[in-house]
Amino acid sequence: MSQPAAVVRAEGMTAQRVAASAAFFMQGFLFITMTTHLPQIQGLFGLDAATLSLVLLGMVVLAGVGSVLAGQLARRFDSAQALRVGLGLIGAGALGVGLAPDLVLFCVLLAVYGVGLGTVDASMNMQGVALEHRLRRTLLPGFHASWTAGGIVATLAALAFGEVALAASVTPFGVVALALTAVPFLRRDKGQEVDAEGTQVSIPWKRLLPVGLVLVLFYMVDTAASTWGPAYLHDLFGTGLGNVAVATLPYLVASLLARLAGDWAVGRFGAVRLLRAAALLSAAALAVVVLAPNAAIAVLGFAVLGFGAGIIAPLSFSVAGSIAALGQDGGADDPVRRRRVDSVIARFNQFNYVGALLGSVLTGLVGADSLRLGFALPLVLVLAILPLARAFR
Repeated sequence: MSQPAAVVRAEGMTAQRVAASAAFFMQGFLFITMTTHLPQIQGLFGLDAATLSLVLLGMVVLAGVGSVLAGQLARRFDSAQALRVGLGLIGAGALGVGLAPDLVLFCVLLAVYGVGLGTVDASMNMQGVALEHRLRRTLLPGFHASWTAGGIVATLAALAFGEVALAASVTPFGVVALALTAVPFLRRDKGQEVDAEGTQVSIPWKRLLPVGLVLVLFYMVDTAASTWGPAYLHDLFGTGLGNVAVATLPYLVASLLARLAGDWAVGRFGAVRLLRAAALLSAAALAVVVLAPNAAIAVLGFAVLGFGAGIIAPLSFSVAGSIAALGQDGGADDPVRRRRVDSVIARFNQFNYVGALLGSVLTGLVGADSLRLGFALPLVLVLAILPLARAFR
C-alpha cells in the first residue's frame, strides 16, 4: 500500500530540514559568541562605547550588503548555494577574528564576517520559507528556535569558560561553519532555467512595508539585548567579564520557549493579538531593565523581554513568504515561484539591519554616558508594533 504523497514529501525533506536547522543553529552560536565577548574586545583594543558602536555600524552595513549578495546568488543559482557562500564567509571571518593581532586586521576580518552574517540571514530564511511552502506547514518558529538554541549554547560556553582568550572562543567554530557548507540544503528545481528568462522580480512593497517595520522593531529590541546586555551588567553593576553573559542567557532561554510555543500560540490567539501582547510585554520588560536597582532585577527584565519578543521575527518572515507567493499559479516546487519568494525574502531581510542599527549602534551612542538611556530607546519604539500588528491579520 503506497503512502500519501504528503507523507512521502515530508519524509524526503528530513535531511533538508536538519540542514536548515543546523545553519540557523550555527548562525545563532557564532553571533552570540561574538556579542558576549564585546566587553573583552573593548578591553583588548582599548575601545570606548562610541567607537565600538561605529565598528558595529560598519558590520551592520556590510550585513546589509550580504543580504543583497544572497538575493543575487539565489537568483543566479538558488538559496542553497547562497547559504553555502554565507557559511563560508562567517566561517572564514570567525577563524580570523580571534587571531587578529591588531585593530585594523580585526576590523577587516569582522567585515568578512559581517558580509557573511547578512548572506546567511537572508538565505537561511529563504530555505525556511521554501520548506514551509513545500510541506504546507509552519516551520519558521522552529528554525528560529534552532538559532536561539545556538545562542544558548554559546552563552553557556561563555559562562563556563569565563575570560578565555578570544581565539579559543571563536576560531574553532569557524571551522564548523565551513564544514556546514557540505550539508544537503534544499535545492531549487531548474534554477538555471529560470535565470534564462531574465524577468525582473517585482517586490510587493505596499504589503511588505508594515510587516517589515515590525521586523525592524523586533531586531532593534533583540540586538540591543544581545549586544549591550552584557555591557549593561558590567558597566552599571560591576559584573565580572566572565559572568556578563548571564544577561543574554535568560533572554535566549525565554525566546526559545516562546518560539517553541509559537505555532500553538498563533493558532490559539491569532497573530494580531499575539503581536500586540508581545509589544506590551516587551515594553514592560525594558522598563524593568532601565529602572533595575541591581543586576538580578535587570536579568529578570531581560528574561521577560525574551518571552515577549521571541515570536515576532519568525512570524514576520513567514508572513513575508506568504505575501511573496500571492498571485503565483505554480506550486511550492515551481522554480518561478521559488525565485520570486527568494528575491522577496532577500529584500525583506534588510529590515533586519535597520533594526540592528537602532539596537546595536543607536543604543550604544544614546547610552554612551549611561546604558539606562540606551535601553530607553527600544522601550519607547517597540510600542509602535501595536498599530502595525493589523498587517498580520
